Amino acid sequence: MSERPEREIQADLDEELNEEEQLAIDEAVAASDDDTVVPRGRGSFPLVPLREIVIFPEMVAPLKVGRDKSVAAIRAAAAAGGWIALVTQREPEQEEITSVEQLHAMGTLAKIAQVVNLPDGTLRAVVQGQRRLKVKSLDTTGAALMLKGTIVEAPEVTGVEVEALMRSVQAQVETYVTSGAPVPPEAAVAAKNISDPGLLADMTAYTPDMTTEQRQELLETIDVIARLKYVASFLSRQIEILELKGKIQSDVRSEMDKSQREYFLREQLKAIQRELGEEDPQQAEANELREKVEASGMPDEIKARALKELDRMSRIPSASPEVGVIRTYVDWLISMPWNVSTEDRIEIKEAAKVLADDHYGLEKVKERILEYLAVRKLAPQVKSPILCFAGPPGVGKTSLGKSIARAMGRKFVRMSLGGLHDEAEIRGHRRTYIGALPGRIAQGIKQAGTKNPVFMLDEIDKLGADFRGDPSSARGTGGRSRRDARAPDSSLHARGGRAQCGARDRHRDAKVGTRCCREEGPQARG
Repeated sequence: MSERPEREIQADLDEELNEEEQLAIDEAVAASDDDTVVPRGRGSFPLVPLREIVIFPEMVAPLKVGRDKSVAAIRAAAAAGGWIALVTQREPEQEEITSVEQLHAMGTLAKIAQVVNLPDGTLRAVVQGQRRLKVKSLDTTGAALMLKGTIVEAPEVTGVEVEALMRSVQAQVETYVTSGAPVPPEAAVAAKNISDPGLLADMTAYTPDMTTEQRQELLETIDVIARLKYVASFLSRQIEILELKGKIQSDVRSEMDKSQREYFLREQLKAIQRELGEEDPQQAEANELREKVEASGMPDEIKARALKELDRMSRIPSASPEVGVIRTYVDWLISMPWNVSTEDRIEIKEAAKVLADDHYGLEKVKERILEYLAVRKLAPQVKSPILCFAGPPGVGKTSLGKSIARAMGRKFVRMSLGGLHDEAEIRGHRRTYIGALPGRIAQGIKQAGTKNPVFMLDEIDKLGADFRGDPSSARGTGGRSRRDARAPDSSLHARGGRAQCGARDRHRDAKVGTRCCREEGPQARG
């Protein structure tokens, strides 16, 4: 036959002890109505220091005692009539009590109802509080701690004030229980049946919401009226906390119910739309834009940004103005010619014929352009320079740019800079601004439909600077293709296609190049 595990034996023993303790507590409560001869005045009693427990008169409680001096005190008290002093120590972690200063000033004289010896050497005792005991001195020389103290008798009080306080406390206890306090519902009935004002006040110490310090303060309050007022204040605050807690829980519950209801309704709406072959308009639009983003051929970095914005758009309510901003932003990204370009057709003879057909004379200018095209044909990997046409108005600067584009087989974009006062017109507005648009460079690329058009920045000498900004600081955005074509547009937050050819137009003669052709027409400078 196998032996039972020690853990099961201990569990059965604990269960039997709990039943015996409950029986002892019931017997002690039943015997509390009997006339018990309680010592009066001063006396010396065995002491059991308590950790974070406060025993009140008329309170029946089980104690587990393990310290040597406490075990000796329980046994000495049981042998001498069962009277024992129970005082809460100031520091719960302290093991040995050596002086009276380590104890609170007020404790309880209790009667031992039952003592059970446990196998591990500890004791379980059921005690019932009888009277308040004021601590005087402590004797630590013997095997058990002996406490000398004075038994405190609370004076009997009567009158309208006491009756009013009792009724107020009884009503508060009932409200406290109905508000969801962690006490049994029978507590309100028990409070109504108590006629002793002191006992009614001490009964509040049973609630778990009262701290050890508050229980000790209540135990040290001798005056019954002051004790009832202290209890009334405590219950009033606890009721207020419970009502606020209930209100918060009710609000949270209603908010959760509302969110769950909306979630279920949305799911039902989606299911109905799927059955009918329909989709949520906003979700359908987001899916359509997502397909266009995937098919646009944009770089991975920009595609990730666009898809992130579409995910955010699908989570935003359709009535939000942010939906329109995101839709416009993604539409611009999709419409950019990320992978569309025209193939250069560099034939010197054909280019010379195009220039001769479009312009009469201007031999040096045509020669400079043909030199540029020849260099491009011999070294196609060379980055595109900027051609600057300087001359009086009407001599053919813009038409030369068109001829270059036609000779190379590229698209032509003319961007007039005359009268611009804000560099954001060139760089693009930030998306944080209302009505933000991409810059004219990005708009020109979209208009051309290819990523390598010939840009003509016309009337560059007519740029104006004022308090709104200096557009000349953004010139490089459209001109220096090697560096500024990699700069992001302020509105699109995306790097545009690299301009592979550029042209600038100036009305006044300014020496900005190293070589030019002197003609009565425009001067072509490299």
